[in-house]
Amino acid sequence: MYKQRLLIISAGGILGLLAVILVLMGNPANMGYCIACFLRDISGGLGLHRAAPVQYIRPEIIGLVLGAFIASQATREFRAIGGSSSFTRFTLGFFAMMGMLVFLGCPVRAVLRLAGGDLNAGVGLIGLVAGVAVGVWFLKSGFSLGRAVPQQKSNGYLFTAFMAVLFSLLLAKPAFLFFSEQGPGSMHAPVWLALAAGLAVGVLAQRSRLCMVGGIRDFIIMRDGYLLYGFLTIFIVALLGNLAVGAFHIGFVGQPVAHTDGLWNFLGMALAGWAAVLLGGCPLRQLVAAAEGNTDCAVTIMGLMVGAAVSHNFGLAASADGVPLPGQVAVVLGMLVVFAIGMINRPAVVTGGVSVGKGS
Repeated sequence: MYKQRLLIISAGGILGLLAVILVLMGNPANMGYCIACFLRDISGGLGLHRAAPVQYIRPEIIGLVLGAFIASQATREFRAIGGSSSFTRFTLGFFAMMGMLVFLGCPVRAVLRLAGGDLNAGVGLIGLVAGVAVGVWFLKSGFSLGRAVPQQKSNGYLFTAFMAVLFSLLLAKPAFLFFSEQGPGSMHAPVWLALAAGLAVGVLAQRSRLCMVGGIRDFIIMRDGYLLYGFLTIFIVALLGNLAVGAFHIGFVGQPVAHTDGLWNFLGMALAGWAAVLLGGCPLRQLVAAAEGNTDCAVTIMGLMVGAAVSHNFGLAASADGVPLPGQVAVVLGMLVVFAIGMINRPAVVTGGVSVGKGS
């Protein structure tokens, strides 16, 4: 138990430290690491959306997947599995991304934003907890997307191979890729440093099972705070790092890549938390599980990327100016869809017991 706690604290501490370093080396402020933002950038880099300020192939995501893949191979935890309501997972990922792009960040970035003094992130985190709590009610009511079953081993390798191809494209920079010339997408740490940071986080996240949504879920259901130690450590280390480099600016107004609309910060993250707990984990956990061979989680990542593309192509994503009306409608629609999925996949009679997902 002591070793496990030390591992999750180490994972959180190193992620928090790397996030501060990545910002110093070029990433946008309070965005040393953000799964939602970086998947959105990759989606734009591939031309799935045409929002010019957010297009880049982020090495941090590639490194995270490769690191988790290497760790799962070394520990023989790699298992090619899938077939558990794949399109439902795609849909949940699609709407979870819409919620995160209304808030402007994933659970990891919410913690990093708060560590940089952005109090709007505190509102988002309260929304995340509320969304997870609603999702837990569905879990306790017997919600299930079905059990994943073994697949041919080659299926489990495809997602990691896709990331390796992405990295090759990033180095080659063919003309069909898009790279931002201004805005958050144009701000990035050196490629090899970002890849190394991703590798480190991938290995540690795979070994520690780091997942904020899972941590909130486990605490609500079992009063188990193991996973939350990781995020508490991310916050503390990033806070100290920001104070040390003069990057801590407390307040609601003027925060980087953020808006001050509290209602939609709350509701955006509530939607993300609700969808994520039904999926079995946050976007970071989905990436790690996909690298471990879970093809359902790979499909979920595709849902997140398509959700990002639709959000930007149809003007749903928020900006520093606030949340556009179509984005507000998308969040409400997303909640209705997640509610319907929750009800449809909930047995009429609860026979007892709670299935706690682990990214599958």
